[in-house]
Amino acid sequence: MLLKEGSDMEKMSNEKVTYKSAGVDVEAGYQAVSLMKQHTQRTLIPGVIGGLGSFGGFFEIDTEKYKKPVLVSGTDGVGTKLQIAFMTGIHDTIGIDCVAMCVNDIACHGAKPLYFLDYIGTGMLNPQAAAEVVKGICDGCIEAGCALIGGETAEMPGFYKKGEYDLAGFAVGVVDKDKVINGAGIKEGDVIIGLASSGIHSNGYSLVRKLFFDINNYSIDEYVSELGCTLGQELLKPTRIYVKTILELAERYDIKGIAHITGGGFIENIPRTIPVGLKAQINLGSFPVLPVFKLMQKLGNMEDKEMYNTFNMGIGLVLVVNENEVEQVMLSLSEMKENAYIIGKVTKGEGGIALCQS
Repeated sequence: MLLKEGSDMEKMSNEKVTYKSAGVDVEAGYQAVSLMKQHTQRTLIPGVIGGLGSFGGFFEIDTEKYKKPVLVSGTDGVGTKLQIAFMTGIHDTIGIDCVAMCVNDIACHGAKPLYFLDYIGTGMLNPQAAAEVVKGICDGCIEAGCALIGGETAEMPGFYKKGEYDLAGFAVGVVDKDKVINGAGIKEGDVIIGLASSGIHSNGYSLVRKLFFDINNYSIDEYVSELGCTLGQELLKPTRIYVKTILELAERYDIKGIAHITGGGFIENIPRTIPVGLKAQINLGSFPVLPVFKLMQKLGNMEDKEMYNTFNMGIGLVLVVNENEVEQVMLSLSEMKENAYIIGKVTKGEGGIALCQS
């Protein structure tokens, strides 16, 4: 056979090609799985069938406990908060954020989280870093009372910058159909209670990074007197998991609606649980705004509306309860060591939220 100049046959090399030479190290993957297993075993709860390694994760629903079981699912990621983990080299808390973002959402409907799955995508797998991420995921699962029953770690050379990864999760919970919390029973005069956040949680980090690093040139390791810690320590504080508090309250009281204050802050999330024809009145000054939010507002010369449309401002979860039960709910929250505040009420209106100076 005659070869044309520059043909594919001429370009062939004698170099031995392997998956590793293409950028994927399967041995590193095996090592990562081995390191992860020591953490995943801690999350096993009744209902888990089998272990990790099958093509699917199995979980048996207790049909004696749940007469009309409704499955509630949620998926989310951590967003650009991951950049803070990359900057600090600390990877064992970001997994808590991932779990919190999913389980808090489904608990808003009264669902008990049953199981969780994770996804980690990276350019070149660092087994130790991946294991640290999974440790955080397992810590979050234990706090939420659910099991980590599967996941995926994808190595994709050339797709991510060196040392970086993406993280997402998926949670499934269960609630009896008659006990679903959906805001349908909310009426004028109901009271809005806010539960304290631990910090920024996992939303608004594109703005956070712009304020601290692009505009004001802070260092990630810089001690910030207003915060009482380094900037990295503040920005990496994990998202609070409110599941056990929600489930305990739902057993004892008529919790009419719950809102997880995530992306979109107060302005987007609270109306999601308020029926048509009503609106939420939030009294500014009724709860302490955390120092990190005060600092960011000052650094960016930002208006209140922008802040409350982006951040949780110190309130990570909102409950709507009947005014006749407020005193008892607040007492129970105090017994649970929750920092809780009466932050507003439900009024007549065409939806949305009113931020009122108290």
